[in-house]
Amino acid sequence: MPKHFLTLLDLGRDDLLRVLARAKELKALRGTPAHPRPLEGKSVAIVLEKASTRTRVSFEVGVFELGGQPVTLLAKDTQLGRGEPIEDTARMLSRFVHAIVFRTFGHQKVQTLAKHSRVPVINGLCDRFHPCQLLADLQTVQEALGTEDLRDVPVAWIGDGNNVSHSWILAAALLGLDLRLACPDGFFPEAAVLEMAARAAREVGIDPQIRVVRDPREAAEGARVVTTDVWASMGQESEAVARARVFEGYQVDAALMERAARDAIFLHCLPAHRGEEVSADVIDGPASRVWDEAENRLHAQKALLEHLVR
Repeated sequence: MPKHFLTLLDLGRDDLLRVLARAKELKALRGTPAHPRPLEGKSVAIVLEKASTRTRVSFEVGVFELGGQPVTLLAKDTQLGRGEPIEDTARMLSRFVHAIVFRTFGHQKVQTLAKHSRVPVINGLCDRFHPCQLLADLQTVQEALGTEDLRDVPVAWIGDGNNVSHSWILAAALLGLDLRLACPDGFFPEAAVLEMAARAAREVGIDPQIRVVRDPREAAEGARVVTTDVWASMGQESEAVARARVFEGYQVDAALMERAARDAIFLHCLPAHRGEEVSADVIDGPASRVWDEAENRLHAQKALLEHLVR
């Protein structure tokens, strides 16, 4: 059976730390003769149902640098876009390639693809989780803080209890982060995801601190990492005006960053809407690590591919 990566829990604590350590090594080796090419003679399909910049480019370049052939498929231009069942796409595509990256909407689609695939399936993003983003985020936090041990590191999530926040919750369960999520009523993370995290933490013997609060100031107090995302994600454009009213007061601005630790960093998975979820002076300021974070998508995913594809 292939090993898939649908959520961070598919790696577990030990393999997550190994992948992050390897991402650091691959970053240092980039462009040198010592850089490995474990995908030599292999191909990876990158199937995109959602628009993409960072996911597409980081995986295409990453597969190439590992010696493989990326094959990017826009779902609307394939039979999948004309109604071919995901099960049939999985059975067919996995006979051609050695791994499949799937960026889609519902998490059930990723699960179905993985269930019927002969090769590893990587969740490039779905409405419920964004695990590849968290690999990059965690690598960036390790770099900024100068430590691989993130236990008890205070992290403040500000905004929607969305797919990225869900992946932060699972990361906290595996690594022992002190995670505070500030979300307005009606936009809290899923209770089921919090339960998943609690079970995972018990299994690895971690006692994470995961709190959901309403006040962004409470979440940001003393945090070493402050992170957020857009208020209306892809597929929620029609809700943008209503969400802007709900999330008023949840902007990460200079005043909120003042409550964080003196050496706090700011993260954002991008694209960002300056003046909405983050002020321009924060994302473009000295605390921002968003460009390192974006670059680390490449290195972390290369480490993941090396781990999964045999």
